[in-house]
Amino acid sequence: MGETGYDIVLVGSGLGSLLCAALLGKHGYRVCVLEKNRQFGGCLQSFAREKQVFDSGVHYMGSLAPGETLYQVFKYAEIADDLPLEKMDEAVFDRIVFLDDQESYDQAQGYARFIETLVPQFPEEADAIRRYCEQLQSVCRHFAYYHLAPGQGLADKQPVLDLTLKDGLASLTSNTRLQEVLAGNNLLYAGDASNTPFYVHALVVNSYLQSAWKCRDGGSQITRRLVKTIRRYGGMLHNHAEVVSLEEKDGIINAAVLKNGERITGNHFISNLHPRQTLALTGSKQLRPLYRQRINALKNTISSFCVYLTIKPGTMRYEKHNYYLHTKNGVWEAIQCDPATWPQTLFVFFGAGQQQQDATTITLMTYMPYDWVQPWADSFNTDAAPADRGESYTAFKKEMEQKMIDMAARQFPELPAAIQSINSASPLSYRDYIGTADGSLYGIAKDAHNPLGSFVSARTKIPNLYLTGQNLLMHGLLGVSLAALQTCSAFVNETELLEKIRHA
Repeated sequence: MGETGYDIVLVGSGLGSLLCAALLGKHGYRVCVLEKNRQFGGCLQSFAREKQVFDSGVHYMGSLAPGETLYQVFKYAEIADDLPLEKMDEAVFDRIVFLDDQESYDQAQGYARFIETLVPQFPEEADAIRRYCEQLQSVCRHFAYYHLAPGQGLADKQPVLDLTLKDGLASLTSNTRLQEVLAGNNLLYAGDASNTPFYVHALVVNSYLQSAWKCRDGGSQITRRLVKTIRRYGGMLHNHAEVVSLEEKDGIINAAVLKNGERITGNHFISNLHPRQTLALTGSKQLRPLYRQRINALKNTISSFCVYLTIKPGTMRYEKHNYYLHTKNGVWEAIQCDPATWPQTLFVFFGAGQQQQDATTITLMTYMPYDWVQPWADSFNTDAAPADRGESYTAFKKEMEQKMIDMAARQFPELPAAIQSINSASPLSYRDYIGTADGSLYGIAKDAHNPLGSFVSARTKIPNLYLTGQNLLMHGLLGVSLAALQTCSAFVNETELLEKIRHA
């Protein structure tokens, strides 16, 4: 692998790690990124089937117009200007559909347009819809990093941390259908009505109301450009480099030990793995048993099952917006995954390519708990280590695929005849590629009843070991990006860094 002895060694190559490496490299640090799989990027990974590109995780993004938060972060990381983006339909980026009632509701980009679109369908709730928009923006102001501003700690966020999603919506309107519409895309953050904090909803939805985008030809375009930035500033990246332990000497980590026995030495180490996986790499006594117990007891969000459909040429129209399909009570009950009614919610995403009029790919996604795939938990399968999970697993996947396609066909009756090929990914796929023990959609779950219990600081008791991607109190691409900035602030002046990003 060549020379070692880096300023900063990063374990894992998800978005948080790549952003840290790019920004710290830009600030003069000599960085090295270690990835166990063939592809870099974590949830940004894309794959091809029959020459069509599919996203494994990130399907669409918010807050990417010039001047908006994620755009400014990407601009400073030197990837924004040539990123092949497609802005989603401003009149509707998410269409919320209630299949049993054959009713649909459009969510539009921009607060003014959002209100103008929704009020005609709920004329008696016009004031509630306006209050909802004001509340989203008010909640977001409690999070300084969300606006690329330094200085706010947990105390500043405390007033908005303990309100649940359902209670937050109920405080604005008693109209249950409007509540369902406003929470209709809650698969974006694994929204649990009674536990997910309202602020998580606010931070995520606000970013899409600002602007909503697809990445043409897959989210791996983000990875490729971040890799170029890292290398531009002298950084190194290695795939097929699985870290099996973090070696400690004199109270600090001095090397990442790879599966092949190689040691990568450094002055500082940043882990982009789930905190639980990070702790498993070190037996350091500086990480107290109580801390380990707390981290190991953290609850993750539920996992998912995805169906990837290649579409026959000319058989379906390409849509510049998403669909969230719900059966009765699906908005609130789908996350419980009752086998008798599964699936109750379905995300439908049309893959974006170059100047297309016809659909080429469609992705279907819904919730699935890890225990549904427990019979095959001893198997492992990636492109770097291919293996067959057996006929029973194949039969299970086919059954789940058909149920999801049948649900989608209630909105798109032409879909079954338009399918050219079918592939799918279960919680085991996400476990094997991303590294979380249960294939979690968004890592550590946020809980309004214990809002600080899910907080994990970027700093650990080992002076030169840091975490990234888990310490900000929000999910998704923007949340991971802002968490990476917090990790970077351990190495560069926070105020100066945020100032540079704001004015990039």
